Amino acid sequence: MKRHSSSDAVANLVGYIIITGVLMVLLVSVMILVNDSLMVKPAEQFTYHSYVDIGNGMSVRIVDIYTIAPVNGSIVSDIDIPYDVLGEGYVITVRRQGVDQEILVKGDRTETVISLAGIGATRAVRGTTMGGGSNRVIYDSGGV
Repeated sequence: MKRHSSSDAVANLVGYIIITGVLMVLLVSVMILVNDSLMVKPAEQFTYHSYVDIGNGMSVRIVDIYTIAPVNGSIVSDIDIPYDVLGEGYVITVRRQGVDQEILVKGDRTETVISLAGIGATRAVRGTTMGGGSNRVIYDSGGV
């Protein structure tokens, strides 16, 4: 039977501890460095594209309302938009920027600007709303 001295057992234990320590340091450094590319950037990209979708949906609905707008009268339409994107609220603003009108969808992380296609020269559109539930687009030929 082969006998092992106590120094062999301690050497093996110290070797395992050193290897485990080095691997833990590498794991922690990789997690710190990779967090940006695995968590933050995909979340920002998802938020940006969600804002683009929301802005395009609002633009289409507003243009549709103004396309069928009567000379005398009013139209009221409810629009359902998401409450939040990735757990964060957002604000939708319709504003005039020079000659054009645009929809600004802005949250904590990013913002998106969508052109309000083609009605900026003939009709003035304005307003602000927050994400969530049912929102209302109102057209009144009297300008109210």
